[in-house]
Amino acid sequence: MSINNSQRAWFAPELSTSVGTAAFTQIGTTGLLFNPLVIIFDNQSVNSVAISIDGVTTWRTFPAGEALTLDLRANHGIAPNLSIDIGTVFYGKASALGSAFSISYIYALNT
Repeated sequence: MSINNSQRAWFAPELSTSVGTAAFTQIGTTGLLFNPLVIIFDNQSVNSVAISIDGVTTWRTFPAGEALTLDLRANHGIAPNLSIDIGTVFYGKASALGSAFSISYIYALNT
């Protein structure tokens, strides 16, 4: 059964952590619990933070205080084929200790 992503959205639990400097640290205690429609990556620290999805390779480095919003819906509001996989785990590594990073997202309700 497909989900009509233009109907209703709900808020997933935030993924957050204070990332370290020696190695990539998992952000949050789980991976994505749902396929996000809109996802926000938020570097809440005064240090740069590198983000990875495999714990080894940097996907993107966020300068201090930068946030990025990805709207994964198509222009017409229905996106049955473009999202990030459920279970995807994000990792972060900072330029200094005590660097807070969070990931927030909304997903389509299957109602």
